[in-house]
Amino acid sequence: MSLLGPVEVRVLAEKLNLRPTKKLGQNFVIDGGTVRRIVRLAEVTPEDVAIEVGPGLGSLTLALLPEVAEVVAVEIDPVLAEQLPLTVAQRAPDVAGRLKVVHADALKVGPADLGAEPTALVANLPYNVSVPVVLHLLEVLPSLRRGLVMVQSEVADRLAASPGSRIYGVPSVKAAWYADVRRAGPVGRNVFWPAPNVDSGLVSLVRREPPATTATRQEVFAAVDAAFAQRRKTLRAALASWAGTPAAAEKALVGAGIDPSARGEQLRIEDFARIAEQRAVIA
Repeated sequence: MSLLGPVEVRVLAEKLNLRPTKKLGQNFVIDGGTVRRIVRLAEVTPEDVAIEVGPGLGSLTLALLPEVAEVVAVEIDPVLAEQLPLTVAQRAPDVAGRLKVVHADALKVGPADLGAEPTALVANLPYNVSVPVVLHLLEVLPSLRRGLVMVQSEVADRLAASPGSRIYGVPSVKAAWYADVRRAGPVGRNVFWPAPNVDSGLVSLVRREPPATTATRQEVFAAVDAAFAQRRKTLRAALASWAGTPAAAEKALVGAGIDPSARGEQLRIEDFARIAEQRAVIA
């Protein structure tokens, strides 16, 4: 196995006439120790099918392939999607057959596009779409049992935040519908090329059952969105439009056992599920 270091990444980028773009959130990992750490913390096994979003030049892909049954790499950049199998064949021929590259937008893929049922999400996610990608894949891929993703440090904090904290918000609540989420460590800027202007962080996700509720996920998420759209307001005021009137919002909150003067950042996903149920009852 021959991982990509700083020299190899730059040589490959020059060969492809590649200029990393902020639009696609392209920051390529140039440190072998970092990708080995990600794979180790992901706790993947030879039985796992890993989905990697934004594999780029293949730094993480090369570290992941020997440890799993298959890697499904979803890459939106056509040049990178075409190059990745060639890089793997050259640097890791013994495991090249385990790679499947899907040239697609990760925000639009589903099981039929992948031709596999991934069990683990392991990725250095593009910063600009990291939260939407995580939530989309958890929604459309019920086979996913766990994940280890690298995201902007601030985003990692938000995803793993607990109720009551200042940074707890929509990403925290929605991620908790699908999984237990926690920070899994920091990542410095110097492991990337080009180096980003922000620090990064690792986030661990372990699938769990959603709250037991008669409300649909869409109904619960609508309540979450409404509560945090005006997070400085009490829930009675913030949910007024969602429920129809302030009185209807208060009735739904009281029925759910929630203080109408509370604010969204104080509630768990289970609380929002009860609120969504009550709206259906009073409608």
